Amino acid sequence: MATETVKTARYSRILVKLSGEALMGQADYGIDPAIIKRIAGELEEIAGLGVELAVVIGGGNIFRGAGLARAGMDRVTADHMGMLATVMNALAMQDALENRGLHARVMSAIRINEVCEDYIRRRAIRHLEKGRVVICAAGTGSPFFTTDTAAALRAIEINAEVLLKATKVDGVYSDDPVRNPAATRYRHLTFDRVLAEKLNVMDATAIVMCRDNRLPLQVFNLNNPGDLTRSVRGDEVGTVVTCE
Repeated sequence: MATETVKTARYSRILVKLSGEALMGQADYGIDPAIIKRIAGELEEIAGLGVELAVVIGGGNIFRGAGLARAGMDRVTADHMGMLATVMNALAMQDALENRGLHARVMSAIRINEVCEDYIRRRAIRHLEKGRVVICAAGTGSPFFTTDTAAALRAIEINAEVLLKATKVDGVYSDDPVRNPAATRYRHLTFDRVLAEKLNVMDATAIVMCRDNRLPLQVFNLNNPGDLTRSVRGDEVGTVVTCE
């Protein structure tokens, strides 16, 4: 790593978790081209720091498996539809990154070889080492697991130094800040406290995986331009969750 990179980037390898809803912008459905271009620009800036970058994107802007299941659809079928939605978002992000001159690879947990690669851990790490952005799609490849859990799993598998979770609010609060203006933002939390107080950070499976593998989690607001880059630089942004 170059001397300049050491000064500006706190991490050498990270995984960023993006929700599918983040791609909608102000729309009710689908992908807002302006939003995905802005996100791609921030990812380009991070890659420019010499950081090895993996991304997991949800599919809630197209289909959400759990929601379809609640409406009466078979849960396994609904989750498979949600996985395919994440592949669509991953391909859109790949295109946005390549339009900015970056090399990106979509790696899917389910076989769909005509449009992307299969997720193979060693191959993913090799892509990262070559400076390519790895976009992990289709969750874990199994139903009943969220993309939050997939993000924790992939981050651990590729030996990421931190999991950065992009949300619509600037961190973790004691209560819903939209409904309760008096809610306070936590600057630092432990995984055990998140679980004990049932704070709305990620699902419990993802939190336990991060805790047991000592993978730090940082929650920030994707709608604040530059917060993603500042998180990578080590600035105080959002909420940091660690084991201690």
